[in-house]
Amino acid sequence: MTPILTVTLNPTVDLSIATAHVQSERKLRCTNPAEDPGGGGINVSRAIAAMGGQSTAFVALGGATGTKVAALLAAQGIGLVPFAAPGETRQSLTVTDESTGEQYRFVMPGPDWSAADVGQVLEQIARAMPESGIIVLSGSQPPGFPEDFPARLASLVAPHHARVFLDTSGPALRQLLDGRHQAADLLRMDDLEAEDLAGHPLPARTDTADFAQHLVAKGLAHAVLIARGAEGNVLATASHRWFATAPKVPVVSKVGAGDSFVAGFTLALSRGAPLPDALRYGAAAAAAAVMTPATELCRGTDVEALLDLEVSAL
Repeated sequence: MTPILTVTLNPTVDLSIATAHVQSERKLRCTNPAEDPGGGGINVSRAIAAMGGQSTAFVALGGATGTKVAALLAAQGIGLVPFAAPGETRQSLTVTDESTGEQYRFVMPGPDWSAADVGQVLEQIARAMPESGIIVLSGSQPPGFPEDFPARLASLVAPHHARVFLDTSGPALRQLLDGRHQAADLLRMDDLEAEDLAGHPLPARTDTADFAQHLVAKGLAHAVLIARGAEGNVLATASHRWFATAPKVPVVSKVGAGDSFVAGFTLALSRGAPLPDALRYGAAAAAAAVMTPATELCRGTDVEALLDLEVSAL
């Protein structure tokens, strides 16, 4: 199996609570909070572990909350490479309204980083990355991080003969459009991010596939994945396009579905699966994640039960 290193620059302790009804000007009596280590790369590592795989999590940690994240990861048996963050690790809060099933997610910004901090973390990632492995950068960037960090990471990884998977958004995603960087091996985004990047709607899956191949042609990545919500997922390379139909499952919480997708896709590729099979595994993991409550991710048994889903050429 190819070794996997996930990178989380802005981790969090995810607190999840529920209350009978969310309304203003009232004291809301809540359930006891559930605590999970969170942040994109951490969630990918957690989901990989849930599916019986192994990865190492490179995580920037600071203060008492950072210590809590490390303890939670250790309790889940996930290998950790810590980096000293320049401030206290953040917390996030998910509140479920039991009367409607709606979820409210409150996300803190995280500590501010200097240019020197960014340079040091790049050096440490270079030391931690496995030769000929897979590096997954997922999650938000902390305040002070340069928009071109994903592009810089892709260039850093190239001499190590490793593959880099980017799951980024916002200005960092848009910055990749300039093309002045080493192409990532995989770039993932959701449908809203894709439409924002395209500057126009992508109403059909073929429109999404066309745009994904356009990004490949521009040199952003060798393969581009775009999630189309409950409809399914598009994967495109320079010469091929596939669509994985999302299985119909009961939706409990959509939190972590994207990270579970990346985990399933990455784990399958690390085991030598071809791209269409990795797409199927990712789609099954994403569907399994929405079946679980709050910040719980996919369950391995659910993923296996959902693998009989359709993957077709576009």
